[in-house]
Amino acid sequence: MSAAAEVQRTAAVDLGALLDAGDGAVVTLVAGETRLAAHRAVLAARSPVFRAMFQHDTLEASCGEVRMADVGGPVLRQLLSYMYTLQAPQLTDTAPELLAAADRYGLSALKAACEQRVAAQLEVETAAAAAVLAVRHSCPSLTAAAVHFIRASDYKVMATQGWADAMRSCPEHLTEVSRLLSEPPAEASAGRGSSSPSTTTRPLDDPGRSPAAAARHTPPPPDDAAVSRLRSLSQQERGRRLIQAAKQGAAEQLRELLAAGADVAAREEGLGSSWTALHWAAYKGHVAAASCLVGAGAEVDARESLYQGTPLHWAARSGHAGVVRLLVGSSADLNARDRWGQTPLHWAAKWGQAEAAAELLVAGADGGARDGKGRTPLDLARQNRKQQLVDMLTQR
Repeated sequence: MSAAAEVQRTAAVDLGALLDAGDGAVVTLVAGETRLAAHRAVLAARSPVFRAMFQHDTLEASCGEVRMADVGGPVLRQLLSYMYTLQAPQLTDTAPELLAAADRYGLSALKAACEQRVAAQLEVETAAAAAVLAVRHSCPSLTAAAVHFIRASDYKVMATQGWADAMRSCPEHLTEVSRLLSEPPAEASAGRGSSSPSTTTRPLDDPGRSPAAAARHTPPPPDDAAVSRLRSLSQQERGRRLIQAAKQGAAEQLRELLAAGADVAAREEGLGSSWTALHWAAYKGHVAAASCLVGAGAEVDARESLYQGTPLHWAARSGHAGVVRLLVGSSADLNARDRWGQTPLHWAAKWGQAEAAAELLVAGADGGARDGKGRTPLDLARQNRKQQLVDMLTQR
C-alpha cells in the first residue's frame, strides 16, 4: 500500500474512542530514560503490533506500560509524533533507526519515507550500513539505491571501515549485499532488496544463493546414460574432458564426468605449466563450474607449475569476484605466495581488479604483505598506475 493510500485509510482515528475508553486509555511508552504518555486507541489504530498487544492478555496490556528496548528516546518521540499526526518528522541522523522502528511496528508509510531519506544521504563511509539496513528490513528501493551507489563509487565502499564493521556485526546480510553486487545490474535492481528469496534466475550451483533458493533450484542428477557412456572412456580422456568442461563453464558436463569417475585433480600440461580444472574455472570466472569442482573435492590451494599460482591467484588476477568469494568461503589460503612471493591481493592490485581486491580485503587478506622484492599490493598498484586500487589500498 502506498504512503498516500495509508494516510487516506487512517487519517481519521475515531477520537471519540479517546473519550469512551475510560480508565486505562493512556499507556506509558518507555525507552531508556525517556517516558512518554500515549493513548491506546491511537497506538492500536496506527500499528498492528500495538493493536495485537492491547487485544490480548499481555503484560503491557495489564500494567499500562510498554518498554521498547529496541528504540532510543529521540526515535521514540519521532515514532509517537508520527502516529498522532501521520506526518513524517524532518529526518536527519535518526533516519536509519526510525526506519527500523517503523518496520518493527508496522508503520509502512513512515518506513517508506525513511527509505527515501536514507537513500538521499548515501555516502562512501555509510553505504555499507545502509545496504545492510535495507536487506535486514526488506526495503527494495533502498537496496537498489545502495547497490547502485556502491557500484558507482567504484566499489570504494568495500574498503571502508563501515564495510568491515558490517562484516563483523551483520555477516549474513552483508553476504546478501555482496551477492547482489556480483549480479548484472538489471538483475540486482529487479525487485531485489529484501531478505526474502528472489525469483531472479541464477546459474545452478551459485554459492551466493540463499539455502531456500538452492533447494528450489537443486540441479538434476547426472543423466545415467551419459554417465554410463563416459565410464567407457579412459581415465586420461575423462580428465581431458573435465578440463575442457571447466574452461567452458559446463557445470552439467562436469557433474556427469565426475559421476563417471573423472579425477578432479587431473591436470592439463602445456606452455610450461600444469593447470587443474579448478584453475581454469577460476581464471575464466565460471562460478557454477568452480562450485561443482570444489564440491567434488578439488584442492582449492593447488599450484600450477609455472607461476606457482593457486586458483585464488588466477581468480583475483582476472577480476572474478564471484569465484574469489567462493574460494574464500571454501577456506582457500588468502595469503598464499606464488613463485615471487606475491599473494592473490598482489595480483589483483597489479592488474587493477578492484572488486576482487575488495573481496580479499573484506575476507582478511594481508594488505601489508611484501613479495620477494619487498613490495606491497599498494606498491604494485602505484607501479602499474591502477589508481582505483591505490585509493582503495590507501584508505584501507
